[in-house]
Amino acid sequence: MTDGSAVDIDIDLDHAPEARPASSSSPMPWLVATGVTVLAAALGLTLTLRSGSAPACAAGRTLAAAPPTGNATHSGKASFYDSNGAGGNCSNPAAPANRLYVALGPTEYSAGAACGGFLDVTGPKGTVRVLIMDQCPECAPGHLDLSREAFARIADPVQGLVTVTYRAVVNPPLPGPLTFRIKEGASQWWFAVRIGNHGNPLRSVEVRQGDSGPWRSAARQDYNYWLIASGAGAGPFSVRVSDVYGNRATVSGIRMAPGQVQNSAVRMYARNAVAATPRQSATSRPPANRPTGTPTPARRPVEVARASAAATDTPATRPAAANARWCAG
Repeated sequence: MTDGSAVDIDIDLDHAPEARPASSSSPMPWLVATGVTVLAAALGLTLTLRSGSAPACAAGRTLAAAPPTGNATHSGKASFYDSNGAGGNCSNPAAPANRLYVALGPTEYSAGAACGGFLDVTGPKGTVRVLIMDQCPECAPGHLDLSREAFARIADPVQGLVTVTYRAVVNPPLPGPLTFRIKEGASQWWFAVRIGNHGNPLRSVEVRQGDSGPWRSAARQDYNYWLIASGAGAGPFSVRVSDVYGNRATVSGIRMAPGQVQNSAVRMYARNAVAATPRQSATSRPPANRPTGTPTPARRPVEVARASAAATDTPATRPAAANARWCAG
């Protein structure tokens, strides 16, 4: 068979065949035996196809996309790159002042769900805390692309690629109250907002006109804006923000002021807050289970190029901070 499909043969293996009287015109014994042999071979082929190797589409199962959360410790590898001051795919206004950040592969970046969270990464020389700020499209699960400064905290940059362990930081200290940035091109008919200083990965963002009325759910975009394609009105708005550990904060008085960062007086959670267990706990991903395309330690430090990418679901172009990135070995 050239199409690899299974052949179904109806054989009742639970009941004996009906007895039939012998006939002088019946086939010769050798012919009966030959037929049974052919039938058995066909049945064996069917069973082999059904119980043998899975089709390519089923064999290549991938890990579900989700950011690192909870208290699980993950094993992986780390390389480094330089964002040249840009804020990465998470649309940060700029790289953090301490220059300690990380880019995750598509599985753990999870279409922007990881943005704004923090990881503690441990390597040969020690541990560093980094902001999740960017995506590394070619990185397999467990491959972290650190900033050059962060990598130097845990290993000698000459190594280029090192084995690490890492875990999410639950309720990290917040740099300040929540911030809100309405995207360029927004109006009463099209709404998009970026949330800053939330500490943990976000689960949901809801918006309503003024201080009353129904809440409307915004949809997360992979460049870390929350979108209501049909608009949320002319403002001012109330915005309700929830993270993956159950922390929730509501801020009122957010104006329709595209391109401006609006500071609030509301923090996502109090200092020393105890987080609830996330709905989906992270599982460790041992290096042996990852694809074999991981660069070798002998490769040169990662070089980075950036190209502006337009947002397909927005009337305005994506801000320069939300650029695609890739690494060259």
